[in-house]
Amino acid sequence: MLAGNFASDVPTVAQVAAALADVPAGVALPSPAPVALPNRGGETTPFSPDMAGLPSGVMLYPAYQAHTDLMWPLHAMAQSALPALKRSHVAPGEDMALRKLAAACEVFVLARLTHKRPPFRIASVTVGEREVPVVEEAAATTPFGTLLHFKKEMPEPGPRVLIVAPMSGHFATLLRDTVRTMLQDHDVYITDWHNARDVPLMAGRFGLAEYIEHLMQFMRVLGPQSHIMAICQPCVAALAATALMAEDDDPATPASMTLMAGPVDCRIAPTEVNKLATDKPMSWFEQNLISHVPLRHPGGLRRVYPGFVQLMAFMSMNLDRHLESFRGMYHDLVTDGHERAAATKTFYEEYFAVCDLPAEFYLETVRLVFQDYALAKGELKWNDRKVNPAAIRRTTLVTVEGERDDICSLGQTLAAHDLCPGIRPYMKSHYVQAGAGHYGVFSGKRWSGSIYPVVRESIHAGM
Repeated sequence: MLAGNFASDVPTVAQVAAALADVPAGVALPSPAPVALPNRGGETTPFSPDMAGLPSGVMLYPAYQAHTDLMWPLHAMAQSALPALKRSHVAPGEDMALRKLAAACEVFVLARLTHKRPPFRIASVTVGEREVPVVEEAAATTPFGTLLHFKKEMPEPGPRVLIVAPMSGHFATLLRDTVRTMLQDHDVYITDWHNARDVPLMAGRFGLAEYIEHLMQFMRVLGPQSHIMAICQPCVAALAATALMAEDDDPATPASMTLMAGPVDCRIAPTEVNKLATDKPMSWFEQNLISHVPLRHPGGLRRVYPGFVQLMAFMSMNLDRHLESFRGMYHDLVTDGHERAAATKTFYEEYFAVCDLPAEFYLETVRLVFQDYALAKGELKWNDRKVNPAAIRRTTLVTVEGERDDICSLGQTLAAHDLCPGIRPYMKSHYVQAGAGHYGVFSGKRWSGSIYPVVRESIHAGM
């Protein structure tokens, strides 16, 4: 959830486009992404809003919105010109300059942020040897999230599993590969968190306590003998919700709990992300990273941690890779490498769909999870009630970590085992995936080929 350093020289898309080989003069256009300006003091600081030359977080959103509005006509022009430019590819005597112009326009149109959830695009799934239709249904809805059910058109869809998506600047569709794989053998639900900028102020606050409460409510919708699987940041909330339900002998207490690459105890082998969270006091985070949603949006005046800030932080951590991706897409479009260009486009359409976080949730997560280690120290409370993981006794516990995870290091998720002494040893298991980074734990070949079979067997064994 936490971001990396914001370099003061983060380029705009204009600079990205200018770096593309052989782009005709005048084609490179500015981006609607936050403008990158030098710091007043000359140095960059972790998470610093100086990336936009702003005095404090208060003006982050208005500046971003103004810049987006300014660039809208240029994006509209490029989008409108694309169909005609693409038709020139098949015209007799095609001009290579037009092909390059079309490629540059397509890269420019792609390099903009959106604030709506992309579709999951899971119309069917292969179960055994047959293709089964999948329909999305809202099983429950609150102002802040939807319990989304991927309903398989079959009599026995498998054990019910709630996938808890992180609230970390992107939408739940980031777990599309996780959902598609899990659907092979399970009846899958997911926490589809809403963009905080679309949630009216009258809906109230949404902090870590409300997040935990949502998980308990959603598990009750699934009913007894259901399972929970948390990925990354929500591992703490999932463990807390399970502990509270177990202590109350709630019949909907998860039969199994799978925690994947989550910061249960960040004191263990702290990563650079963990260290950044402790470099500044909480007052600094609130003053510099929290902004108000502009009035034009449904959530006008709501305090949020803007998704575009999180995205720029992530991009700055691997800037060269992103620049190379845009160069590669431009080259592929010019040289008819349409399959590779389409793959790049699909990735960035998802990556550039950003979701604002409620300020309360962001600040409480930084403080309680990354600074105070409240759950690991036995100090986490939910509505003034102490969270007691030792109360969990009948829930199977599975933890999964990636060998090369540089966001949540080895041992941080495993710590859940020590926090749950009430679970018998034969009901606990831990798996480390060799060669896997953070995202490789829940997506890609290592997830589907190696990790998923472990998760599947644990869930079925806990039935």
